[in-house]
Amino acid sequence: MKKIILLGLFLFLPGVCFAANISLNDVIGTLQGPFKSDVIKTRGTDKSGIFDFQGDFFQESHIAAIDRTQRGSGFVSFLFEYSTTNKVPRAMFRWEYREPSQQEVVSNAQTMWVYLPENRQVIVSDIAQVTQQRADNPMTFLTGLGNLARDFSLRWGLPDHDQDGNPILELKPHRVSSLIRSLRIVVDRRAVKDYVENNQVGNYFPILATTVIDPSDNRTTIEFSNINFNRGLSPSFFEFRRPAGVEVVRPTGSEMGF
Repeated sequence: MKKIILLGLFLFLPGVCFAANISLNDVIGTLQGPFKSDVIKTRGTDKSGIFDFQGDFFQESHIAAIDRTQRGSGFVSFLFEYSTTNKVPRAMFRWEYREPSQQEVVSNAQTMWVYLPENRQVIVSDIAQVTQQRADNPMTFLTGLGNLARDFSLRWGLPDHDQDGNPILELKPHRVSSLIRSLRIVVDRRAVKDYVENNQVGNYFPILATTVIDPSDNRTTIEFSNINFNRGLSPSFFEFRRPAGVEVVRPTGSEMGF
């Protein structure tokens, strides 16, 4: 079951518009704007974009073949390193699961560590190798938030908003993927309102929840809460320090360590 939970990390919509004055492009702009590569030009202000974030998450994974649902929760941290030459930032992350069991998934954008305390093991993978082996990996969603159209087609979800009026988008990968059939994103309506009325981004964290459906109808939903951003996280926070007595496992072949 751990593999199902960890897979959901990387798996981070037609309909009637949820409000008459809100367009699909407005919602896409709200979602992409805080993570565009050109935010580096205005980094002097905290509200120019989102450079890092931390908060709680709740995850629900449904395994279609056996009709079983597993739930997990914990604390997540992300850091985006922007440059003037690359269109997408380097993404560093730390997922700390508290339930149903303790485990960590950490990456400094070069190496990924999957730490399983109860097994006293850490699985170490090279991010470049992972990307090369699995070119259809939906992890590109996490590293390419500022340029989603590069990897996905975007449309309204069905329904196009949740019960609180937050718009829902559906993303489908341009290339056939063995890991993802569609990705649904619930966007914070406050962020959309700020984008439409004030022509600005970065005052609200735009992502409330994501749902990934794979070709086998397995479904993973992650809900975010208590998100704080632009806290000035250090890259050193995304280095895994192996506890004494923990075995290092290096996957080979098509294994990816999650």
